[in-house]
Amino acid sequence: MKSRILILAGLLALGAQAQQLQQPPMPAVPMGTGAGVHSPNSPFAPLPARTDVVPWSLLTDVQTKADAKNRLLPNFKKDQMVLNQRKQRVQGFMMPLEPGEKQTHFLLSSVPLTCSFCTPGGPESMVEVKTKTPVKYTLDPVTVEGTFALLSDDPYGMYYRVTDAVAVK
Repeated sequence: MKSRILILAGLLALGAQAQQLQQPPMPAVPMGTGAGVHSPNSPFAPLPARTDVVPWSLLTDVQTKADAKNRLLPNFKKDQMVLNQRKQRVQGFMMPLEPGEKQTHFLLSSVPLTCSFCTPGGPESMVEVKTKTPVKYTLDPVTVEGTFALLSDDPYGMYYRVTDAVAVK
């Protein structure tokens, strides 16, 4: 009986310590600021505004949750879920994954890689792209259209992918 009380007291003390160690939630970052957002101080031109592409503000507004293995996984909102497995257009700056003038597998970023004023983001500010035909590498913004997928548990940590993509102007 005494050992049960000691064990219970120890568990309660551990629970109290664990609760003290928990940090308060981070305040929300205002829309249009933070990682993956083009700084107005940048000497490089930001992405031109377009109504025919998925806005980065929608993609970067994803929340995350920790799973049992302490990995951060995306927790998509309803307005992001409607994009899943549908043909979408995405515009961004090309990040090649292999050397070469033409690319069939690359990342699109919400900010240019050449901009030291732009804060690079995490997986919420990148889209993996797999194209039908090679796309010429450029430092200018690229727009692709293809099947857009939300990735809930990608082994590489990506949140978004476009497959069967073609370059569009």
